[in-house]
Amino acid sequence: MTRVLVVEDEESISKLVEYNLQQAGFEVLTADSGTRALEIMAETPRPDLMVLDLMLPGIGGMELCQRLRKEGITTPIIMLTAKDDEVDRILGLEMGADDYVTKPFSPRELVARVKAVLRRASDDGSSEEGVFNCGEVIVDINRYEVSVRGERVDLTPREFELLHFLAKHMGRVMSRDQLLDKVWGYEFAGDTRIVDVHISHLRDKLERDPKQPEYIKTVRGVGYKLVRGE
Repeated sequence: MTRVLVVEDEESISKLVEYNLQQAGFEVLTADSGTRALEIMAETPRPDLMVLDLMLPGIGGMELCQRLRKEGITTPIIMLTAKDDEVDRILGLEMGADDYVTKPFSPRELVARVKAVLRRASDDGSSEEGVFNCGEVIVDINRYEVSVRGERVDLTPREFELLHFLAKHMGRVMSRDQLLDKVWGYEFAGDTRIVDVHISHLRDKLERDPKQPEYIKTVRGVGYKLVRGE
């Protein structure tokens, strides 16, 4: 059974999320602090996904997310935030979150987001064959791996899916709206900044100089394209 860790210090919200996820067939673990969440993430087997509240006592959601990503833990994270503020949403994504839901939220929407993120994370590419060679960047769909100059690079599931989609359309310019639709799988209320944030993450991990990218090119006023490096 797929295991979801809910990190939320407000008991009423924690129980609401736990109940709805259980009804959807998930095994649910709960933590009321970032410290407890870190303890659970250190256990085996590790949860398959984390629903993480932004505002937590002690270790906050932002810090927790950042710590996990720095440790190379790529478990998908959906951030919960009570602040309908673009700055908070973007900060969460910059720390490595895969998605976010703003409070107050519909439990059905949250469950749908959880399923969508897990579906993308579990898609190991078995339905298609191929290794995309972009010069020094190799995207292996079957192994769900990316290597740069012979060294494996850890990507979050969302980062991998974004790179995979760009690789499938090598050399073609893809608009931000297209990327939102095809990679995120639902309308994001026109919030195309989420695409820019993930492109920035990919450049940090793939490019020698993210400010002068060799692989992920920006086409001003249109979007992005992946090209083969020199």
